[in-house]
Amino acid sequence: QVELVESGGGLAQAGGSLRLTCAASERTSRSAVMGWFRQAPGKEREFVAAISRSFGRTYYTDSVKGRFIISSDNAKNTVYLQMNSLKPEDTAVYYCAAKSYSSPSTTYMRPDQYNYWGQGTQVTVSS
Repeated sequence: QVELVESGGGLAQAGGSLRLTCAASERTSRSAVMGWFRQAPGKEREFVAAISRSFGRTYYTDSVKGRFIISSDNAKNTVYLQMNSLKPEDTAVYYCAAKSYSSPSTTYMRPDQYNYWGQGTQVTVSS
C-alpha cells in the first residue's frame, strides 16, 4: 500500500512559486508529525519543514523561513508545502514523510525519525 504520494513539483523561475501536495493514506494521516525533506544531487537529505498533527505547530529550516509555508488539511489527509521566492539552491527532489509517534520537536529534522516516505517530486528552479 502506498502511504504517501507527492505531487506539484516542476520547473520554476527564481522568485517564483510552487505548491507541493502530499496525499496520505488513512494510516499515515494519523501520524504525529508530517515533514518535508529535500535532497539535491550529491548531497544528503535535509529537513525543510514539519507540522505537528495535534497542535498544528510548524517548524522550518533557517534557509526557507519566511519563504515556505507548511500546512495540513486533516479532513483531506493532505499536507502542503507552499514555496515562494524560490531560489536556484532550492532545486532538489522533495520528499514527504510521516512520523508515527510524538517526540521532542528537536528530533523533527532527523530523517531517521520518520517511518513513512513518499517517492519524491522534482523541483527545479532556474536562475
